[in-house]
Amino acid sequence: MLDTYKSDLEKSLENLKKELATLRVGRANPMIVENILVDAYGSKMPIKQLASITVPEARTILVQPWDKAAAKDIEKAIQAANIGINPVNEGAQIRLTVAPLTEESRKELTRSVGEKMEKTRIAVRQIRDKERDEIIKKEKNKEITEDDKFNLQKKLDEIVKEYNDKIKEISEKKEEEIMTI
Repeated sequence: MLDTYKSDLEKSLENLKKELATLRVGRANPMIVENILVDAYGSKMPIKQLASITVPEARTILVQPWDKAAAKDIEKAIQAANIGINPVNEGAQIRLTVAPLTEESRKELTRSVGEKMEKTRIAVRQIRDKERDEIIKKEKNKEITEDDKFNLQKKLDEIVKEYNDKIKEISEKKEEEIMTI
């Protein structure tokens, strides 16, 4: 009964991890650019489907399009994504140099991490409330006993606490990474 609930919670946690991975923390990370959509070949495609993305140095991302004709489109898409990194088109490849973060931008990123953490916690609460309503409905329909209802709700609360702790841990690690110079 709580299995679908756990998979929904796991999806929320994975979503948070993906969102936090895209934040620019002063170090080069391919996830910053890999899902930027590019208008190429008559449709929108993520960069990772058009080019190889490597990190040759700590502050450099190298995007090497498989089709050199797509380089201009990729460059435009990166500029339009407004990620705070200016692409340099070197013909066969696009070089992105990640600037070190200022104290102000670190604080802004930390605030952003807090907002993403809170959104995930809200999603967890909504999932919990939906599952709690299901438990109550099953008890009213005599599908489960009152004791079962309380046991399931207790288990539900334990699972929510576990996921909230994971959310907090992931967010704290990201904040620590951001504040490390």
